[in-house]
Amino acid sequence: MSADHESSPPAPRPQRTAYGKETWKEIAFLLSNLLTALVGFVYAVVSVLLGVGLSVTVIGLPLLALGLRGARLIGRSERARARGLLDVEVAEPSPLPSRGGFFAWLWTSLKDPVAWRTQLYGLIRLPWGIVTFTVALVSLLVLWPVLPLLSRGLANADRGMVRGLLSPSDELERRIAELESDRGVVVDTAAADLRRIERDLHDGAQARLVALAMGLGLAKEKLLEDPETAAAMVDEAHGEVKLALQELRDLARGIHPAVLTDRGLSAALSSVSARCTVPVEVSVDLAERPAEAIEGIAYFTVSELLQNVSKHARARSASVDVWRAEDRLMLRVGDDGAGGARLDGGTGLAGLAERLGAVDGLLVVESPEGGPTTVTAELPWRSRPGL
Repeated sequence: MSADHESSPPAPRPQRTAYGKETWKEIAFLLSNLLTALVGFVYAVVSVLLGVGLSVTVIGLPLLALGLRGARLIGRSERARARGLLDVEVAEPSPLPSRGGFFAWLWTSLKDPVAWRTQLYGLIRLPWGIVTFTVALVSLLVLWPVLPLLSRGLANADRGMVRGLLSPSDELERRIAELESDRGVVVDTAAADLRRIERDLHDGAQARLVALAMGLGLAKEKLLEDPETAAAMVDEAHGEVKLALQELRDLARGIHPAVLTDRGLSAALSSVSARCTVPVEVSVDLAERPAEAIEGIAYFTVSELLQNVSKHARARSASVDVWRAEDRLMLRVGDDGAGGARLDGGTGLAGLAERLGAVDGLLVVESPEGGPTTVTAELPWRSRPGL
């Protein structure tokens, strides 16, 4: 069965010396503030005033929009400068959408909070750039003993400005980035499932049905001249039909089992538990059924975890518990096997964790060496329409 990666304590931060590399990088940042602040201030004043001043004409708002788009490039360069000299890691904001035509482009650019905050950053940086350049230069010449202290204080103020004004807009921006990543996981998973279904149909039921058709054709030819051989071939074809039907049932169960649709999670999980190689105790405590999509994800999550129990756990027994905790659907699969499972151990839990994360789910694994192993999955609770 799969398992969580072992947490290790963070490495201790190296001790900073008074005139070490960090101090000189901060001084370089402070000295370069004057030039970058001057460029940012001139750009912000000219682009905003020109766009606003000409807004009564047909070219005013497009010029303002272009200026705001350019401000994003300035913000990117400032984040790179802070990353290289101040070790400030600030996430890049999400790119603006490029579809929808000219008016959509114009409106998106004009209401871009990232660009407006970058323009504000450029306006307030000029006096600050003059101050930091002057203090850093004077300290290098005549205030050598207090140079590290002054550079640290001024650089910390710069770090605060970068984080406050050049970071993604807010939690919504970060959420958009997460959703874009999750969308990629969902698309990749759906494509892999389609390829698996196509492969199973081509290599399994389709090949068997082709052989069945050929066999029935030969039996038809021999029906008059050799009835006994034809009867034997029809009997063999009957067996092939049964096998093809079983393969189709298994394939349909892999897509979406009928018992899940008809009777819900309790019956479906009892059915999948019966196919596990060890005895499984199933407990489902739900007052109502969740939405079909969440119910399906829960079923396939437990199914994959039980497959890991059968293949990897070397367990004697296992358990499945399902319950609702406020707005979350909780799944817990445990076994008394050897333990020691890892997310990166090749048992499929890393992919399962990604698929759960794509729907705001969570996977937590506890599997010490020697066992037992407990995997807890959380899914967002969504009620069925009409309930």
